[in-house]
Amino acid sequence: MVMTAFAHPLLRTLPLLLLMTACVGTRKGVDPTVRILSERGNELGVSTQYGIVFLGRHTNAGPVEVEAMFGDGPSIESSVVDPLGGGLYTAETDIRLPAVPLTFQNLEPGQEVLLRGRSDRSSWQTWVKVRQDERVHGILLEVPRQLDGHPDQIGAGVFLKPSSAPYDLRLIGLVSGRIRLETDGKTKTFLTVEGPESLWRLVTHNRKSQPKRKWVYREDVL
Repeated sequence: MVMTAFAHPLLRTLPLLLLMTACVGTRKGVDPTVRILSERGNELGVSTQYGIVFLGRHTNAGPVEVEAMFGDGPSIESSVVDPLGGGLYTAETDIRLPAVPLTFQNLEPGQEVLLRGRSDRSSWQTWVKVRQDERVHGILLEVPRQLDGHPDQIGAGVFLKPSSAPYDLRLIGLVSGRIRLETDGKTKTFLTVEGPESLWRLVTHNRKSQPKRKWVYREDVL
């Protein structure tokens, strides 16, 4: 078994309390994917009802810019990295961003999830299947062609998408890296995911943040 330096295959038990976390409504037809821009590199993150979450692979402290997509195009907002613990980070913006709820649902092998990312200002999405290997305790996904040759897609969002509500995305994790597993002399590569075992930190961080900041409404953002 060979893992890249940024893989996180070990999962911890999710507290039962978080399984009861309520989900709020989603703004329909929006893209919750954001790009975290810094001098040391760019990476992906996702805007949720509890705030932005990303992995901090290039920048885990100091000032950054957050690029979000709106109906009329991108908006770039200044922010500062705030650590959540457990390898996750957040960054607040003055304006309200397109956001999705979190989910802590268990995934089953063979189940399909929606993977969404962005290269520059071109967004992409594809369905991938959940896989399982007894040597890895955590979420494994098939590697889609959209990630071939694009290491900058670390932090792409992994979503559940109920068929009854086509825009009702719910974030369940972030792509954290790749892992190569050898079985019977054959090697196969999978995506690893930073999932519910870490995302609960965003929930608790949001609830501890006081006072709650007021959003700034600007005419240049639709």
